[in-house]
Amino acid sequence: MEELFKLIANYGFPMVVAIYVLVRLEPLIKSLQQSITVLTVVVAKTNGVDYDEAKALVEGRRQ
Repeated sequence: MEELFKLIANYGFPMVVAIYVLVRLEPLIKSLQQSITVLTVVVAKTNGVDYDEAKALVEGRRQ
């Protein structure tokens, strides 16, 4: 039982901090993903590439 308390004391705090940071950063990551998608569309349209074609290139598919 004492060993369990030592494990919680040693690893509990870093786990709580990691979970807190991940929860706090998740909305930011989703926002960045949306921004990248919008920029992909803008660059594709600027270069005369069809959006579906650009999406296929990003996903690794070939047409």
